This record gives sequence, structure tokens and C-alpha cells, in this order.
Amino acid sequence: MDTIRFDDQEKALLVAKLQRYFTEELKQPIGRFDAEFLLDFLSEELGAYYYNRGVADAQAVLTAKAADLADAVWQLERPTEFKR
Repeated sequence: MDTIRFDDQEKALLVAKLQRYFTEELKQPIGRFDAEFLLDFLSEELGAYYYNRGVADAQAVLTAKAADLADAVWQLERPTEFKR
């Protein structure tokens, strides 16, 4: 898996969210520089867990859709004297 990278606009939004959380929930202001380091740390240490959960969720959706498609194909079958 390649390292997940955010463009400057995305990173600024995420940093602002971290700063807002620290200020509102923890009553502890955090500067942009520190918030960027925290974001990098969280991305490196926890990002793969969230990414893998997303992959597993996508796999579950694909599996369900494939089963639906297989059922739809079997419904096209015409009756014959052959037994399955």
C-alpha cells in the first residue's frame, strides 16, 4: 500500500479540525505546526487500520453484489429435462 497523502487543501482542513477538537473538547489550544505533526503521526500509526476497514467494507459490498448478480443469472435459466 502506498502512503496516503493529502493535498494542501485537504491537509489544511484536517489540521483545522484537529485544532478545533483540541480547543473545544480538550480546552487546550494547539498550533498549526503541532496539529500537522499530530495528523502525520495519526496517519502513519492508525491510517492503515482505517484503510483496511474501508477495504473490508468494500469487499463485503462487492461480495453481496456478486451474489445478487449470480442469482439474477440463475433466474434466466429455462426449464429443461436435465437436473442440476
